[in-house]
Amino acid sequence: MDLRIMGLESSPLLSTLQQMMELSDDKSSSASLNGPSRTYVRDAKAMASTPADVKEYPNSYVFVVDMPGLKSGDIKVQVEDDNVLLISGERKREEEKEGTKYLRMERRIGKLMRKFVLPDNANTDAVSAVCQDGVLTVTVNKLPPPEPKKPKTIEVKIA
Repeated sequence: MDLRIMGLESSPLLSTLQQMMELSDDKSSSASLNGPSRTYVRDAKAMASTPADVKEYPNSYVFVVDMPGLKSGDIKVQVEDDNVLLISGERKREEEKEGTKYLRMERRIGKLMRKFVLPDNANTDAVSAVCQDGVLTVTVNKLPPPEPKKPKTIEVKIA
């Protein structure tokens, strides 16, 4: 995909992603020691093509991720390293019936994935996920704010 057509050629993130996509198509670069691994490139493509919205409410963070064509059993929601929310799934191609041929194939198949670094006040023990109509909503509750420290009174002794 040529990002210049979309007017996004100046974005460093998009140009890096485009370079990674071009590297994955070049068979000789996958064998080089300095090139990214196939898994890394596949995950980068999955993260770049999985749209998500992140909202903050007074008591929670809400992540809304498009997961078209996936059932709730096909979606995995995990918290890694105590502060990284990982949302993933894989959309497989439908079984083809005999005598059927595709005239056009535009719907995306393959891995869907997003990673989010959670803020310090995220309660990773209180995470819920609901998938409805191909849209996954993950809610991460916030920890209550810490109690303000009270001044400590030190008794003065007479010597």
